[in-house]
Amino acid sequence: MVERATPDYEALKARVRELAKGPADRAAIEAKLRKLSQDGIPKKVLTPDEIIAHKEEILERVQRRAEEYEQVSQSCAKSAALAVMEEFGLGNIEIITALSAFPGIALTGETCGAVSGGLIALSSYFGRDDLLDFAANARLYGKSRKFISLFGKEIDTTKCHDIHKDVVFGRYYDVSDAKEGYPAFVKDKGFEKCALPPGIGARLAAQIIIEDMEKAKGP
Repeated sequence: MVERATPDYEALKARVRELAKGPADRAAIEAKLRKLSQDGIPKKVLTPDEIIAHKEEILERVQRRAEEYEQVSQSCAKSAALAVMEEFGLGNIEIITALSAFPGIALTGETCGAVSGGLIALSSYFGRDDLLDFAANARLYGKSRKFISLFGKEIDTTKCHDIHKDVVFGRYYDVSDAKEGYPAFVKDKGFEKCALPPGIGARLAAQIIIEDMEKAKGP
């Protein structure tokens, strides 16, 4: 029987404490998000060799952006997807808008928005417009399952409720409860601390995309 890896909770909690300080330049991030909202996600011509050569730099940037976007936009699902899609010039802002209900699956404490956002980013890269391209679907499922597995190894769960309780806060905040849950979440620097999952999700999605480029390039 293969033993499941135990997440490094001390490292995760240390990162949460760092994130609790909030973004270094909130005004600049707000301005960037406003521009993306108005102008959309800039298209890019991807150069695999260049991307592979700067892999670690890109992964760090994607993670940092997802964290900052969450802290300002207050949506883990949108932030995880946007950081990856912006980096690779994928999709459009309407896709980000469609993720509006996905943090914790409409704040029910179910699947973390960082997982939903990461999967959307992967779908934007590996998916195809041809509704009958079943081979592309199968390939995407494989990449998606890998993403979910890696996310689980990092945090031990994909469920918002458990991430709150076991990793970020030590308890679950029902953010849908406007009278008690939401104010307590905000007081505990909830949007700042909850930047942890989208940072991890965005980095893993970007990693899978770049690894696919590496595989295509060959030895």
